[in-house]
Amino acid sequence: MIRLPSHPARDSIPRPARAGLVQPVAAVLTDRLDDVAVAEAAARIALARGVPLLLIAVTPPHVKRSGLGPASASARAVLARVIPRVGPLHLGYLPEVFHLPPGNGSRLAAAKGLLALATRHRAPDVVATRRVPHGVDAHTLIEAAALRGGPFVHAVAPAAWVPLRSPAPALAHPPVTTPRPWRGNVQR
Repeated sequence: MIRLPSHPARDSIPRPARAGLVQPVAAVLTDRLDDVAVAEAAARIALARGVPLLLIAVTPPHVKRSGLGPASASARAVLARVIPRVGPLHLGYLPEVFHLPPGNGSRLAAAKGLLALATRHRAPDVVATRRVPHGVDAHTLIEAAALRGGPFVHAVAPAAWVPLRSPAPALAHPPVTTPRPWRGNVQR
């Protein structure tokens, strides 16, 4: 009796390579000071791989959904903060918007929706900050990715808070310094 293989011989016929679909690196932008650090970390990963960025602007649930998509004013404001930092790297970017679910839903529901958005764009890596709105912080995204087998999540430390200082007051009369006399090579 001849045993038939359950699968056809895969190595016998050379197959054409799969179309080179782009796998961008996703950056979660939440309209906070940490967005620049997140975008720069994602840009470093994308630059090393030679792929574009997927910039996901997270909008709160109270923002009107009439202006859907990356062309809305709230998404453009979030993207405008990071584009000057990643633009000179000459990486392509794909803008996208994620609306947080309304109400007090579970934190994993928001993370699951965000990871589903990144997966639709075939992003194998997601970069997020540790402290952001409920459900889209890096720790919740890591937990949701572990539960559903999603992309790898990189956690970025939040930006250090630096107090603003006012400039030093201008002096009416700058201090006059008297030049020290040049002593030359004097032997003592």
